[in-house]
Amino acid sequence: MKKDKVVIAMERKAALKGKVKSLLVPILILLVIIAVILVVVIYKEDETAEEIIKVNEFEGTDKEIILENDKLKFVMDSSTTQFFVTVKSTGETWYSNPLNAEDDTIALPTDIENLKSTLLLTYSTINGVDTLYNNYKYSMSARTYNIEATNDYVKVYYSIGEVEKEYIVPRVITAKRMEELLSNMSHTDTNTVEQYYKKYDINNLGKKDNKEELLTQYPILKDEIIYVLRDGVKDTLKKKFETYFGDAGYTKEEYAKEKELYSFDSSSKKPVFNVNMVYRLDKSDLVVDIPMNEIEYKENYPLLTLNVLPFFGAAGTSENGYMVVPEGGGAIINFNNGKTAQNSYYSNIYGWDMAQGRTSLVHETRNYYGVYGMAKNDNSFICMLEDGAAYASIGADISGRSNSYNYVNASYSILHREQCDVADKYNGEMFVYEQSIPKENIVERYRFIDSGSYVDMANAYHNYLVEKLGENFTKKDDIDVPVAVEIIGAVDKVGQVLGVPVSKPLELTTYKEAQEILETLRTNGVTNMSVKLSGWMNGGIKQSVLTDVNLIKELGRKKDLQNLISYATENEINIYFDGVTNFAYNNKLFDGFELYRDGATLANKQKVELLEFDPVYYGEQKWKDSYYLLKPKFITKMMENLSLAAKNYGATGVSFRDIGYQLAADYSQKHLVSRQQAKIEQLNVLKTISDSGLKIMTNMGNDYTLGITNFITNMDLSGSKYTIIDKTIPFYQIAIHGYVNYAGEALNLATDYQEELLKSAEYGSLLYFTFMKEDTTKLQNTYYTQYFGAAFDAWQEKMISIYQRYKKELGGTFNQRITDHEILKSGITVTTYEDETKVYVNYNYEDYTIAGGSNLPARDYLVIR
Repeated sequence: MKKDKVVIAMERKAALKGKVKSLLVPILILLVIIAVILVVVIYKEDETAEEIIKVNEFEGTDKEIILENDKLKFVMDSSTTQFFVTVKSTGETWYSNPLNAEDDTIALPTDIENLKSTLLLTYSTINGVDTLYNNYKYSMSARTYNIEATNDYVKVYYSIGEVEKEYIVPRVITAKRMEELLSNMSHTDTNTVEQYYKKYDINNLGKKDNKEELLTQYPILKDEIIYVLRDGVKDTLKKKFETYFGDAGYTKEEYAKEKELYSFDSSSKKPVFNVNMVYRLDKSDLVVDIPMNEIEYKENYPLLTLNVLPFFGAAGTSENGYMVVPEGGGAIINFNNGKTAQNSYYSNIYGWDMAQGRTSLVHETRNYYGVYGMAKNDNSFICMLEDGAAYASIGADISGRSNSYNYVNASYSILHREQCDVADKYNGEMFVYEQSIPKENIVERYRFIDSGSYVDMANAYHNYLVEKLGENFTKKDDIDVPVAVEIIGAVDKVGQVLGVPVSKPLELTTYKEAQEILETLRTNGVTNMSVKLSGWMNGGIKQSVLTDVNLIKELGRKKDLQNLISYATENEINIYFDGVTNFAYNNKLFDGFELYRDGATLANKQKVELLEFDPVYYGEQKWKDSYYLLKPKFITKMMENLSLAAKNYGATGVSFRDIGYQLAADYSQKHLVSRQQAKIEQLNVLKTISDSGLKIMTNMGNDYTLGITNFITNMDLSGSKYTIIDKTIPFYQIAIHGYVNYAGEALNLATDYQEELLKSAEYGSLLYFTFMKEDTTKLQNTYYTQYFGAAFDAWQEKMISIYQRYKKELGGTFNQRITDHEILKSGITVTTYEDETKVYVNYNYEDYTIAGGSNLPARDYLVIR
């Protein structure tokens, strides 16, 4: 009986399906094999070719290269690239390097090479072994540089490294010419030379000679018999051969022409770095530019730092003068001060980059403006770090330590690194480096001043700020004395909830109490107040991230805050909403912050998790809660959110606790944001906020916020008391006074409020106080001991007394420029204003009689109009 057609069809279908199933596994295996082959092929195709750093060679003639305008004359020696600048109005000449460096009796040979250099660089390896190269030994002496000179600029292309020395010895030469030269040599010299050259005849090659390779490498071999210098000839022999061939009639021109006879790769396989420096004259300024996008280096030798013109203007032991460094408001290091037992000066511009890891902290170095200078022979210069300041640190030293010169300079961090974890069996260190150099520039502007006075140097910086910032940097019209008052709303404190430790807001000043404090101050004659509301939302001082702004119920209702702002507006009091924008504290599950999305990254791909450091043993306080650095994009979003909250509540402005104080990069390999880029992004948001009509208050006041910030608090007036420093001066304050409101540390929180008050009087600083309504006993068992002097009731009378005297005696000076500053003797200073008001300050513990007979009491100030 025949099967039904339908049944047959079904059987066939089932059989086909079975065959397909049986073939499925082999097909999948085949596909996997093909995929692996493709990956390998693609990988091999994408393998990066060995990096080739082309080495520059100077082939020009030795001569002077000149740039000139009506103010300056710049002269470079092409044989070294060292230069000098002459100021035409005085005839004063500033040299890039000490003239007699080779005669320095205390400098080691390497130190002498450094003295002759216009560029120092440090590179490293994957194991973190750092090496210093100077461009005198590793470029100038080897003539591995080139010069491009126009009427507008001089550009020097340096190849710095262990480049193979080039000798004027033929690598490839025709047999006819070789025999002519040999005939002019002595018999002994001829025999020596012939041992190190191999003769090639295309019609009579040896068994091991590869004809195709030889023709590719030496095309002339097709028509000529040639001699080729053997590999591995030592430099000592090449030097002798250079003499032999030169005496026999071999010339540089011949050598250059014969390079065409062969294919020769002049790249170096050793560490070598191509760094270009551009010099321009701009009126009274010398501008030095290093295009970072043109820097070339090998991946195995990452470039860590560049030190630009390290000994420009360096002064010897017989010269008198001083260096100005940006420590605090400014500091002087006298030439030859003999403090060689002390550390040399070093500090980071804008402080530490928090996106770089560290496990201990002895002392935080920080400069909030990028300017340094030198004065000698009644002349001076200042160097202003224009572009690249975010990577810079300032160094200075005196004669007698490593050489006989006094010098000050800036060095720049180029590639940043982090140590990474490796297998337990490996005992060494391994480092991961930032992937690429930012496509930015390092720009230094040297301005020359016909005076040796630091006041005139500061005035030159003021003029630069006016030129740079234009209408954004103009004189204030405040007649009354501005005063900054910070009011602390809440802090966090751990309490027990059902036996479980929970962090909760601890109220210190309610919104109503804040209004009462302002009413009390106003009743007592305190006017022109700028009030910073801190710890007013999101849990207190260590707030949660600003994805949302939530009032603290313990401080009162929304209506209470609105009433506070209404009172302030009616009485011309500026209210600034303070907030943290750079860090995530006390982050909770649904607070809008996701670490792997919003947290900044170290160079080793780990998220930036931070802990506070202990002041006693300098290590991390691991018993405290950690916090996180935010990505630059998230930071700017938090800035916008804070300004939006200020707008919504009708506040006068915003107070940024971090912006203008902390500046950090993000070393994420996918979304790298350099420190300079982060600065630009923050400035763009600050400008938008300012343009919206809100005022801006910042801490510390990094110089890039000038022209945008309305009030700077916590400006570091004194700086660190490094023992190499001889005097402190108000250099920065002379430059900005009358144009920006600034105040030092809150007087009632200072370790020595009288010292801070005296420094404020000397530096033309405004007054700043931090208050809370509660008694300080409420801060027991918290981490907020810094506020133990903040109780308003305890400080009210003293604050009003200090303010009223300051207002009466110094009123009318805060919209004026400082025209002079003198240190009359140790501990006695006088600051002079445009209207001839003089403020004398006595830091000593005994009275002082000033010129004219007036008595200046001990530990006090005296104003004479």
